[in-house]
Amino acid sequence: MHQWFYHTNSSSSSQEAVGLFLARLLDEFIIDISTSFLIFDAMVAFTRNCYRPNICFYRKEKTLFIESLPVLPPPNFVVEILGSSTQVSHRILKFLDYQAHKIEEYWIVDPENQTIEQYHLVDDEYNLILKSSQGHIESFVIEGFKIPIAAMFNEAENLKALQNFL
Repeated sequence: MHQWFYHTNSSSSSQEAVGLFLARLLDEFIIDISTSFLIFDAMVAFTRNCYRPNICFYRKEKTLFIESLPVLPPPNFVVEILGSSTQVSHRILKFLDYQAHKIEEYWIVDPENQTIEQYHLVDDEYNLILKSSQGHIESFVIEGFKIPIAAMFNEAENLKALQNFL
């Protein structure tokens, strides 16, 4: 079993379902917990603000002291799942903070429109790599992690994609 934490708050059911579908895929893909760390809905400290991203991924070099910290340092990869009241914070405030703190990869998932935006940090600025509701998405940070976009929004597609990791 991988070392990860999941805590739900009062988010919408579609937000929660998307989070669980993606968490299930990530958890199954990441086999060796000594080289990475997945954290769900935990407090992360930035210079100006603290945030609670839906999903954080830390490479091995950032995991050495994670368990002893009251709040976590900026991760290598963040996924935020949009809700009706989070559009501005995810697309402006968090976007700028994540970019300033060199979060290497940032996904914004929109359950209502079933789309995903993938940003990759290049020369200290985010480049939009993908904005789509179809096809596949492949992580820059989590080497080899490639999934169908539909697997984040549809249980049958999620289970089919999960089979590729078993």
